[in-house]
Amino acid sequence: MKGSKKIIIAIDGFSSTGKSTIAKELAKKLGYLYVDTGAMYRTVTFYAMEKGYVARDFLFEDGLIESLPQINLKFKYNDKLTPNNVEAEMYLNDRNVENEIRTIEVSRLVSKVSAISAVRKKLVEQQQKMGIDKGLVMDGRDIGTVVFPDAELKLFMTASPEKRATRRYKELLDKGHKINYQEVLENVQQRDLIDSTRKDSPLIKADDAIEFDNSDMGLKVQFERVHSIAMQRITSLRNI
Repeated sequence: MKGSKKIIIAIDGFSSTGKSTIAKELAKKLGYLYVDTGAMYRTVTFYAMEKGYVARDFLFEDGLIESLPQINLKFKYNDKLTPNNVEAEMYLNDRNVENEIRTIEVSRLVSKVSAISAVRKKLVEQQQKMGIDKGLVMDGRDIGTVVFPDAELKLFMTASPEKRATRRYKELLDKGHKINYQEVLENVQQRDLIDSTRKDSPLIKADDAIEFDNSDMGLKVQFERVHSIAMQRITSLRNI
């Protein structure tokens, strides 16, 4: 990538479409910074859960909003990883919460917390600062529409709810969580509904985004195709 013009790559899409996996690998291949915005929203949700601001049938929105200045989010590299590794772990007020934010309990509530305008405003401002120098791959739900509407490359990832639920179910089982498939499928469908219908920054495909359906595609093929698209875009902008 030496000598190439660095760009911002925005990857949006539904939950459990493998956005983060592809984004991480793409950033590593390109030598770009990777930012998992979903982890940021999950961390705020985890904070709200610990403080008693949110539960399945309860949301104390004012309390969470008043607490936002006390929430300090940081991505930190694991000391055991090499300096060139783009993977970082999520810290909440200097506490590593990477494992805690990946549970089904957080998944059930993250869309509810993400719909709060004050939460989105705080996190979008942080995300935009991360892209000042470009050379960034960021995934989420509103990256190409709100965070970086002028991103040089936008991808929108999708897959059937059943395929996504199966992937998420296997991931949770591998991590030792006790869960059943139907519960995961219902969570995926509920998140789709909330994310797509919220008033502030709903999940929609940007007009200039490339749609990428990976329902029947393995990770290797997905990555090869996404990397090819990225290289074509970077090459086309090299001499501009």
